[in-house]
Amino acid sequence: MRVLLDTNILIHREAATVVRSDIGTLFQWLDRLHYEKRIHPVSAAEIAKHRDPRVRDTFKAKLSSYHELKTIAALAPEVVAVGAQDATDNDRNDTLVINELFAGRVDFLISEDRGIAHKARRLGIGDRVLTIDAFLEKVTAENPNLVHYKVLAVQKRLFGEVPLAQPFLAVFTDLSTRQS
Repeated sequence: MRVLLDTNILIHREAATVVRSDIGTLFQWLDRLHYEKRIHPVSAAEIAKHRDPRVRDTFKAKLSSYHELKTIAALAPEVVAVGAQDATDNDRNDTLVINELFAGRVDFLISEDRGIAHKARRLGIGDRVLTIDAFLEKVTAENPNLVHYKVLAVQKRLFGEVPLAQPFLAVFTDLSTRQS
């Protein structure tokens, strides 16, 4: 599975301070499921514009661990129509990112950007743009055997094997004798 990570997800993950506590869980699931984490060149370019050279250098080093798209898909006419109302560079970059999903070069896009989600719905691919929460819900529902639930250990036993004389279970013994 190829997952394209939007710029905001990269910033959440690689920033010096934690913005979203569930970002670690997102990346844990991506690794656990062996999903390929891809980034768009416009995301790398956006981050490279940061005014602090130390932050730029840090991000450059960290972004090298992702699969950056080597080529960009030609803009589909449908995407051009949706992007016709783009007013800012950020809007145009979002259109380029959503085009990769529309072209089928990636399976999912993870983004917290409502503008991208809106464009995806207009293109009929809204179900493939997921927020962090939506992605976590999806993978836990599809992979319940990989979820670690915090529950007490329980052993399956026949009812006759349960020692009802224990103080905790004595309540049940009292109830059963009252009903007889």
